[in-house]
Amino acid sequence: MNALQQIELMDVEEIQSQDRPFEITDLNSLNWAFRKLTALKSKEKDIKQLANIERDRIAEWERGELSTISSSLEFFENMIAIYHAKQLEEDPKAKTISTPYGKSKTRKSKEAPEKENEDAILQHVIENNMDDYIKNSVKWADLKKSLKIVEISGEKAVIDENGQIVPGVSVKPESISYSVEV
Repeated sequence: MNALQQIELMDVEEIQSQDRPFEITDLNSLNWAFRKLTALKSKEKDIKQLANIERDRIAEWERGELSTISSSLEFFENMIAIYHAKQLEEDPKAKTISTPYGKSKTRKSKEAPEKENEDAILQHVIENNMDDYIKNSVKWADLKKSLKIVEISGEKAVIDENGQIVPGVSVKPESISYSVEV
């Protein structure tokens, strides 16, 4: 905002607070209103620009502050998971460990079919007339329910209801996840 625009803003509040509202009656008063409007727009732009600079600075500060906290959180959550894993080895029923300040919980997921190549799965479903599992793409949730995991020649494979190996699907191994509540 330049010095002329600052001068234009000096009487804006006074004009708005008058009992008799300002009225544009000719080209001169229209020009006067445009000068006020230009000054206000310039002031608005300056305020927004300053606010954006401050937002960026604050966001950068926040990222810096949170990065150290994030790594510390990760450290402690990892230490809790290691401890809980040891406790789980000793006692498979120790799925939750509780203290006055928080809980460590485990959740076991079973091995399950995992989609790797949707095109290959779709081709398999089409070739084997498994139309119930087709929309514009494979109805993965429904198909997954019909799949079975079997061991063939010492390796796990996924087969469909017809006993055929389904290409594009692998076996996701059984896993245990840990969560911390505070």
